[in-house]
Amino acid sequence: MPKLDSDSIVTAYDRYSNFYDLLFGRVLQDGREALSQCLHQAVGHNILELGVGSGLMLPLYPARFRVTGVDISPGMLARAKQRVEGNRLNVELYLIDAETTGFQDGAFDHVVLPYVYSVTPQPMKLMHEAFRLCRPGGTIWILNHFSGLGLWDRLARPLKPFARGVGFRPDFSYQTYITDLGLTIAKVTAVNLFGLSRLVQVQRGEDIPDALTFCYEQEVSCTQVVVPTLLQA
Repeated sequence: MPKLDSDSIVTAYDRYSNFYDLLFGRVLQDGREALSQCLHQAVGHNILELGVGSGLMLPLYPARFRVTGVDISPGMLARAKQRVEGNRLNVELYLIDAETTGFQDGAFDHVVLPYVYSVTPQPMKLMHEAFRLCRPGGTIWILNHFSGLGLWDRLARPLKPFARGVGFRPDFSYQTYITDLGLTIAKVTAVNLFGLSRLVQVQRGEDIPDALTFCYEQEVSCTQVVVPTLLQA
């Protein structure tokens, strides 16, 4: 598994911030729109987006939800702020590590991970945080590419040695990061060109799955609680 760390991710995505929408906007929009359609049919009051990036999902959320977005890249978050102001969206943005947000347990009805699961340094930590923040009975929405599903493996193979520089893991196993974690999966939908991505709807039970907790504890030796910093207008 290619090694990613917070510094390399911030560097990569600050660099991407000026042209991220051009590279990954239209090509990944089908997945965002599929997620939006699902959320328009969902119940609840609030949404947390972990890894909000340049904010491409933000205009697609139903207006009835209160939306909170977090990201570790100042450059990307500045773009998201411009999108919020330009569309007059009711969204709060925080410059914070999505793996350790500092928000209260069970504070959100829906936790959304759009194209961030394979980007974060410690994926199990991110998923554990998503479960911690989602209320029992709520929903976690994972939108991401996964290896082990056919065409993506062939397309991603040349990028594997450069994972740290490009800021994501091309080789990201569906078996390891979805199937083996004991998640309660309500629905899986293939999205984007040639079905290269998956939209995975996960129901949050009363307890965090034991398999996820075990993987999280193996991956993380300690967790530092960080107070979120609101990005002011």
